[in-house]
Amino acid sequence: MTAPQPDPSAGSQGPDTPGHAGTPGPAQEPSPMAGLAAEYAAKAGLHRTHDGRVDVLRSAGGIQGIAESIAPGLVFLVAFTVTRELTLSLVAALAAAAVFTVVRLVQRKPLTQALAGVVGVGISAWLANTTGKAEDFYLPGFFTNAGYILAMVLSIFLKWPVAGLLFGFIRNEGLDWRKDPARVKAYQLGTWIIVAVLALRLAVQVPLYLMGPDGLAALATTRLIMGAPLYILGVWIAWLVTRPAPAQPAPESQPKDGPAAAD
Repeated sequence: MTAPQPDPSAGSQGPDTPGHAGTPGPAQEPSPMAGLAAEYAAKAGLHRTHDGRVDVLRSAGGIQGIAESIAPGLVFLVAFTVTRELTLSLVAALAAAAVFTVVRLVQRKPLTQALAGVVGVGISAWLANTTGKAEDFYLPGFFTNAGYILAMVLSIFLKWPVAGLLFGFIRNEGLDWRKDPARVKAYQLGTWIIVAVLALRLAVQVPLYLMGPDGLAALATTRLIMGAPLYILGVWIAWLVTRPAPAQPAPESQPKDGPAAAD
């Protein structure tokens, strides 16, 4: 995900904002914990649209960010398939990651995501070069995936679901959602959906990894398909299932039956 960017819509309310009323109420000072939730969401790279909805594409890093996450693995797969030279393929993958860093420097954009990509590719390349197994290029991703699963499952059982911390900021709920058991359950379900996406990656890719060189092409292909595209789908579904119930309109007064009151 991208590094946190200033979001001009951060203080706006949208259709998903619970308690959105037509008339402004008294100004409330945000609690320190709500501020921490907002900071966590921002650091996680979560962004919102101008109308208060989650901007899934931008939260995934945008087109450039998605390309940065896909290109090194794709270059490695193509280079190794064509040359069968592990060292050459690893150097090509590192070069692809480095190119994006240079592009961001030219664009004067934050380098956090690009540098993280270079470091990640570097670790993967080092491991594969050390073991001499091309499939080990994808091994560190399994541990990262498992770490995210463990953290999210723990957040669910502690009733601090990650989906609530992220989406609560987008919806201007802060941490008020924790006072409503129904909202806590909704955000727990949303977090389980993201966990399911991560678990599905492992369920599909680990057996391919264990196949060794015979499963390398399939492993690399599923790694691309189940990366950003699957993440975007999972976050969008989690957003939909955690939407707060629309506010019920106040019942209008009905005229009483019977004869009109005498003057």
